Amino acid sequence: MFVVTLAAGNVWLSPPVVTDVDEICAACSDASIADWTTMPAPYARSDAEQFVRQTVPSGWADRSPTWALREREDGPVLGMIGLMARDITAAEIGYWLSPAARSRGLMTTAVNLVCDFAFRPDGMGLERIEWRAFVGNLDSAAVARRVGFRFEGVQRAGLVQRGVRRDSWVAALLAGDPRQPAEDWPD
Repeated sequence: MFVVTLAAGNVWLSPPVVTDVDEICAACSDASIADWTTMPAPYARSDAEQFVRQTVPSGWADRSPTWALREREDGPVLGMIGLMARDITAAEIGYWLSPAARSRGLMTTAVNLVCDFAFRPDGMGLERIEWRAFVGNLDSAAVARRVGFRFEGVQRAGLVQRGVRRDSWVAALLAGDPRQPAEDWPD
């Protein structure tokens, strides 16, 4: 798969590089990120190095791209967003954002950019993008809902976090779905 940079307004998405390792490590050491992701905790510099040097390049090669979220091309890493291929027409989206960058609409813009690219025939040509999060991750759910993901339910013990199964929420966005806040989410 070809490497793509995406941008709109104050959101710049490009693959993370080796010079981002320290910023990634610092962000992923935050408890609020560890609570809601499957990343190692505690998160070490070696985890960030492996992510940038191995996980990201192999993902791009296997139709599972990852982008660092920045506010400008040469800006610091504020978050990460990626797609994990499920098959030729479907992928799962995942993202995190450092606490200092939250509540500014950055991740909503980033998710829209990634979904636009993923659904385009000259992008990835996907038909379905799935979102999953641990039950209770209200911030992630709010982003998915704003973008138009439709809530599909709860998977009991649906995800594993550091060896422990946890319930997860599932939602999906189809290529033809409207990009407006979905109304079918639970309170």
